[in-house]
Amino acid sequence: MTEPERPLDAADLWALRRVGAPVATRDGRVVLTTVKTYDVQADRGHDVIVRVGEEGVVALTADDVSSSSPTVSPDGRRLAFVRTPRAGGERPGATAGQLHVMSLEGGEARCVTDLPLGVSDPRFLPDGRRVVVVAGVLEEAIDKPAPADKGGVVEATRALLEARAKSRVRAHVTESRVYRFWDHWLTDGAVPHLFLVDLDSGSVRDLTPTSRRWFDLMEDPGQYDVSADGRHVVFAANRSAPPHRETRWSIFEVAVDGDGEVRELTPDVPADASLPRYSPDGRSVLFGQRRDDYYGDRIRLRLLDRATLATEVLTEDWDRSPTEWCFRDDGSIVGCVEEEARGAVFELRRGEAPRILCREGTAHGLVVAGSRLLVQHATLSRPPEIAEVVDGAPRLLTHVNDPILSRRALASVEDVRFTGANGDPVQMWVLTPPSFDPEKKYPLVHLIHGGPYGTFGDVFHFRWSAQVIAGLGYVVALVNFHGSASFGEAFSRSILADWGGKPKDDILLATDHLIARGFVDPERMAIAGGSYGGYLTAWLATQTSRFRCAIAHAAVYNLGTLWASDVTQGTDLEFGGMPWGSGADLARIDAHDPARHSAGYATPMLVIHGDLDYRVPVSHGLELYGVLKAKGVEARLVHYPDENHWILKPQNSLHWYGEFTGWLRRWLG
Repeated sequence: MTEPERPLDAADLWALRRVGAPVATRDGRVVLTTVKTYDVQADRGHDVIVRVGEEGVVALTADDVSSSSPTVSPDGRRLAFVRTPRAGGERPGATAGQLHVMSLEGGEARCVTDLPLGVSDPRFLPDGRRVVVVAGVLEEAIDKPAPADKGGVVEATRALLEARAKSRVRAHVTESRVYRFWDHWLTDGAVPHLFLVDLDSGSVRDLTPTSRRWFDLMEDPGQYDVSADGRHVVFAANRSAPPHRETRWSIFEVAVDGDGEVRELTPDVPADASLPRYSPDGRSVLFGQRRDDYYGDRIRLRLLDRATLATEVLTEDWDRSPTEWCFRDDGSIVGCVEEEARGAVFELRRGEAPRILCREGTAHGLVVAGSRLLVQHATLSRPPEIAEVVDGAPRLLTHVNDPILSRRALASVEDVRFTGANGDPVQMWVLTPPSFDPEKKYPLVHLIHGGPYGTFGDVFHFRWSAQVIAGLGYVVALVNFHGSASFGEAFSRSILADWGGKPKDDILLATDHLIARGFVDPERMAIAGGSYGGYLTAWLATQTSRFRCAIAHAAVYNLGTLWASDVTQGTDLEFGGMPWGSGADLARIDAHDPARHSAGYATPMLVIHGDLDYRVPVSHGLELYGVLKAKGVEARLVHYPDENHWILKPQNSLHWYGEFTGWLRRWLG
């Protein structure tokens, strides 16, 4: 066995290959996935589609161009996928990914589409010769389409894009409440349509020619499904109309060979609906439901009768939130669910309680392939690989990162329970450095997750790698404080209008617990978090001086100015009132607002923010840094003009890790 050479470091994160979700033929005999590799010097990555077998992974697509979103024809003979153009290659001037098709036996891929905004999420119809794709068009082109013999909405969109590229005006104009999302503006009027592509003739037909609806703005793939007979497509999209004062997602259906008329299937469901899936017999549609003003709400699975539009909640008594789901051929349901900081695989049969099939690590992208259940699977100690769920455990089918991991000394991971706020049990992961000696005392670093209704799960994290931080010689704590997902509805809801209450107490009580165990140095401790975790870091620093330093990434600092966020629906529920509300409303907001408690700042703080962050606008980071410097607190600002809420570019990420770990070394040693 290879002897480890050293701990994992930030450069290793970009050398590791990133395995995507599984794709398989219906009988499960052929399994595919994508593998992404990065060129750090070029500051970009590209995907290759590979076949998974006993011999390991075998590339099916070229390694000098990015190919993604594979889908296999029902007969298992053809592969359709999205490929981005080569620079200066086969389609000069083109930048958007287009649908390609090739034989699964290998050979040259053929480009099938030329849609101006590209395509995504292809799905084969049962006949094996037609594919449905998602492609964007401009609303203005819907209003003034070109004649049918001139390409209709597609060519009108192309002409508008060309005209806009020549214009010197770059103004964003809107009257909508939702006008930008994550890192891009929505004022360009681009909306997704479903297109039917004939692979043999190359003809393309718009299935939703008049639609102005958005798909999920964050999770675009997977928001539609094709019926088993190939006659209908069901999709999730918003039902709100401009100016979108309150958005809600609903389920819609369109006939493949129809006239483009769209039928809403869930007009009376008073909640957001997502991820629709046809039952094998086509009579029902399964979808997820949660409140439209509270994304921490528990997701319930609901079954809809297509004939009557009557719906039935299947998981009302299950205090967990499924994240994905699909049918087996026998009508049973399988999927993935958040289960106490893990991503478990579950099974649900009508009239029975859900049953956990696999609880180890974190599963994602579940696929039913004959009798096989295939997933992308990861843990805190291993990046994602393709696995099959066998006898309650994941059996790995790929090992693409073993050559690197076998030469790295990894931190040990412990699942710890302690008594948190209100005397409630709280879970945390604790990572101890390689060559850990329990008789010694180590610096402690809290990594605080965002959300707040997220979780630090048993999953490998590339952007906030606990393994890399622990490898530097620190004990790393990942506390799943009150509000975290996967521990039940009451636990998540317990922080509404109490953002800075119980979560703060949980971090401090976790700190006490670790100090009491004897291996943490109470004089060398740090807190670090992003998004809501950045908020909790900024808030804790106003309430205590027991930490030697703090790192606030994309931190919510001023609750009063969070109304510049891309999503403000439900903000009053989070904070306990509106900023124009009564004195009691303002008192509740101010009670946990770091900007109102800045007098408490004394802890040296590294402030990091991306300029393209529309979730927590960059002004929050600049305000926080400005207050710290004006107050005379040791502070350092790192601003990325080309990053959003996350740091995604390889070279920026390496710089981020350098700043992050440099700040820890500076104050903790």
